[in-house]
Amino acid sequence: MTNGFPVNQTDILPDDANRAILIGRIWDPRVSGPTPVLVDGENLRDISSLAPTVSQLLERDDLVARLSNPSSFPTAALLGDILEQSRPGADGNVTHLLSPNDLQAIKASGVTFVASLLERVIEEQARGDASKADQIRTEIIGIIGDDLSQIEPGSAKAAEIKQVLIEKGAWSQYLEVGIGPDAEIFTKSPAMSAVGHGAHVGLHPISNWNNPEPEVVLTVTSKGKIVGATLGNDVNLRDVEGRSALLLGKAKDNNGSCAIGPFIRLFDDHFTLETVKGADLAMAVDGKDGYHLDAVSSMSQISRTPESLVGQAIGKHHQYPDGFMLFLGTMFAPTDDRGGAGKGFTHEMGDLVTISTPSLGKLINQVDRSDVINPWEFGITALMTNLAARGLL
Repeated sequence: MTNGFPVNQTDILPDDANRAILIGRIWDPRVSGPTPVLVDGENLRDISSLAPTVSQLLERDDLVARLSNPSSFPTAALLGDILEQSRPGADGNVTHLLSPNDLQAIKASGVTFVASLLERVIEEQARGDASKADQIRTEIIGIIGDDLSQIEPGSAKAAEIKQVLIEKGAWSQYLEVGIGPDAEIFTKSPAMSAVGHGAHVGLHPISNWNNPEPEVVLTVTSKGKIVGATLGNDVNLRDVEGRSALLLGKAKDNNGSCAIGPFIRLFDDHFTLETVKGADLAMAVDGKDGYHLDAVSSMSQISRTPESLVGQAIGKHHQYPDGFMLFLGTMFAPTDDRGGAGKGFTHEMGDLVTISTPSLGKLINQVDRSDVINPWEFGITALMTNLAARGLL
């Protein structure tokens, strides 16, 4: 471990890494830009000969077959060296992990777990004031209860409950997307803006009530085919979103507020969408003050299927020519007090956030302010310029 970050590949790769097809991106000083790579034991293989971007790679119907012989591709770097250099404070010009996605749109699903639905309603009612959370939680549970898990979103039963809650003055925009017919699908952050394993995640400096959101992130092609999955942290500002749903962009999209990685695992005979549906995501938060939090988000508790969420995101109504990454939502809604009675959980600068599941490995990031961490400077124009100079376009 180096500053809390694993430098041994067994610490971040899936438990069955020896049979997993893992692709990602590294910052490659040899070309002053990103290179798509394939994990092959201790080696990261350069697979840019198949396609210069990950989004293009994933469009190949023969990708799994073409990656079946890793040694046919040149070595770009050693995984151990990459992990050593993929951590906050490391030299950004040396080889390090990037988020495994590039040109794909980055989308997210909200309020897909009943366990976190109640907390979204509380945020709205509290108008961003964490000190009011406990009282409002008691009042809301008294009206609607704390178990909506048997309600199928969009069903006749859900419509009946909606009418009752409207009559009691307890209906909410979060309940609308939680048990109504239409899922919340929003743009988390711009293409190329996500950070990878080892990087800082950022909090807007105005926020005093915020939390990580551990999620599975699906990899979807331009045709709407789900071809793989990875881990993500959909960093959220509870006070900002609670003030107004129209501030969702400010609450969700800031420098470093989207972490994805460490690698995309492609679907094959050993790893499928059914594996994803049964995954339990563990999350730990470790503070410099000795604070520790453990939580679990179980995909089996999701109220909408991953397929239905993808179907609401892409279709004749909306296309994604470069494919998209889709955060599936979280059941994690932290209520443990930190920093004062009744205030609930919030981050402190320096917190180490670890998100993991055996089939996808481990994503670790450290928390700091969005205006302090490294700025986002390498976007689509920089990528196209770089690839053209390398003769890959």
